[in-house]
Amino acid sequence: MSAVLSPSPTPVAQRATRLPRPPLSVLLSFLAIAVIIAWSLVPGLFTSFDPANGVPANKLLGPSAAHWLGTDHLGRDLYTRIVYGTASSVASALIAVAIGVFAGGLIGLLAGFLQGWTDIVLARLVDVLLAIPNLLLAVIVVTALGFDTTNAAIATGVSAVAVFARVMRAEVIKTRQATFIEAAYLQGGSRWYILLHHVLPNASRSVVSLAVLQFGLSILVIASLAFLGYGDPPPASDWGLLIAIGKDYLKWPWLVYAPAFITIVTVLSMNRISRWLRNTH
Repeated sequence: MSAVLSPSPTPVAQRATRLPRPPLSVLLSFLAIAVIIAWSLVPGLFTSFDPANGVPANKLLGPSAAHWLGTDHLGRDLYTRIVYGTASSVASALIAVAIGVFAGGLIGLLAGFLQGWTDIVLARLVDVLLAIPNLLLAVIVVTALGFDTTNAAIATGVSAVAVFARVMRAEVIKTRQATFIEAAYLQGGSRWYILLHHVLPNASRSVVSLAVLQFGLSILVIASLAFLGYGDPPPASDWGLLIAIGKDYLKWPWLVYAPAFITIVTVLSMNRISRWLRNTH
């Protein structure tokens, strides 16, 4: 009797009970991203140096207890520059992902659900965007908008629209063929009600892991644009700009290795978290 009266677990609860324990690599990835987020929110808690003004007498010092990652050609603490540059990198990546998720998700949702001529036209648009390399498309867009980090983020988001559209379209087509969608139609549900309350929640689950992956890729693309000179000019401390400045001082390799290492760790951590999320669905 107690087994009959006890409520059955909801699908969300069932998924939660099946959620495997994150492996050590995922936990380390979460830790790395937590540090990056903390740097972007409260950089003053992690360093007491000025990121824009240095001490000329301390220029090009190697890593030490006083300067963990050394100093640059103007005597500025490199660790401080990286910490304060995190906010720009994270905010730009969030803007890029938001543009990709909203625009790409909307295109894929309409194309997969409405089908017909709508699907044909939107699918051809996505094919055109996919035919252009992401970095090249981002360079074209940022050249049209102007050179700064916000425009670089917008350009990166535009280059990611096609990927989100393709994934969302495939998930919508798969979801609309499910039995519960047919049942919703038989119960008198309108097309737009079914789209918003049934198709969208189920089709968007794969987009979550893609968004996490795209966040890391956006940081890499934005850093590449900053390296090429399409971001904010000095004394900004975007990670790509720090690498671009450091390449002119090859006798002091920490100027390149330090920001490059932080960028690589961030991107790899987001990739690992994305794979784990995808495998738990």
